[in-house]
Amino acid sequence: MRPVKIGIIGCGNISAAYLRTVQAFKILECVALADIDLSRAEARCSEFGVPNAVSVAELLAMDEIEIVVNLTTPQSHREVSLAAIAAGKHVYTEKPLAVSRAEGAEILAAAQAKGVRVGCAPGTFLGAGLQTCRKLIDDGVIGRPVAASAFMISHGHESWHPDPAYYYQPGAGPMFDMGPYYLTALTTLLGPVARVAGTAGIQISPRTITSQPKHGEQIIVNTPDHVAGTFTFSSGAIGTIITTFATWASVLPRIEIYGTEGTLAVPDPNSLGGPVRLAKAGEREFSEVSLSHGHADGRTKWGIGVADLAHAIRSGRPHRATGAQSYHVLELMEGFLTSSARAEYLTVESTFERPSALPLGLPEDMLDD
Repeated sequence: MRPVKIGIIGCGNISAAYLRTVQAFKILECVALADIDLSRAEARCSEFGVPNAVSVAELLAMDEIEIVVNLTTPQSHREVSLAAIAAGKHVYTEKPLAVSRAEGAEILAAAQAKGVRVGCAPGTFLGAGLQTCRKLIDDGVIGRPVAASAFMISHGHESWHPDPAYYYQPGAGPMFDMGPYYLTALTTLLGPVARVAGTAGIQISPRTITSQPKHGEQIIVNTPDHVAGTFTFSSGAIGTIITTFATWASVLPRIEIYGTEGTLAVPDPNSLGGPVRLAKAGEREFSEVSLSHGHADGRTKWGIGVADLAHAIRSGRPHRATGAQSYHVLELMEGFLTSSARAEYLTVESTFERPSALPLGLPEDMLDD
């Protein structure tokens, strides 16, 4: 199959993970990198053997590029994605799709008008762990899912990140930063959501940076650093989620799915592997389940969603990490904050087609039969 040529805009920390993905999948060929700081693009080109370090405008003008991978900060997602779409490119963007529903809707409308595809991270649901969970649920191993819980418990980024202030501004915070992993996993496993409610607040502000190089600087927190949400799936199952940067420690699970015939302990959705654990009806202890699918190495396959989009372009099938699902997740995240501010339940307006499961027995460099 002829490789799909891609260009990456944004050469920060996450770009290395995407470039390792290019090396892992034959369907991908990266031909150009761009960054507002050209020296960062040049350094990544040298590190990964990419032939062209160029400006954003030059990258978008390259006819051979079919997919633009948007790895800029979330506040720039709208501008960069719309520019790529206007250039006739398919777009795959880092999470979240945008920082608001309005911006997300603008991106999807522009892509539909131009006849190009929009994909969005996270693609971790394509990894071995969550695909195994998907198969167990679809096969009825835990019966009918009735509820789910998800917990992302952390004290935040100021102790380790070199420039953590962004994570405490609108468009970030624990829900917009980490919520996409959890909500994408949950909606992939259980389908779309019909309504949400939330309680959110700023619990710790200011915060003192203890990492380098900005040790000692203070951060004024301008977006909720603790968000608790409840939601009802269209299927009737009931979900609970907490994302926080305001706690020191926890023994809570990442994700659990509760069914009429058992409970499924889902692995960290910020990874591609396991473990997957199962307790069937009447059992007091969980047992680890062998992974049914491949693609467990998050270090070399973090950008697996881009590879899936490339396969879909070549074969004509729907891609799995869709703009529609990422927009639905964006509406949920925004909804938790809006519900908190209004003290009311909100009806979710968007929906999406649940992505198809990966086939069993695929080679490690393939995503299609």
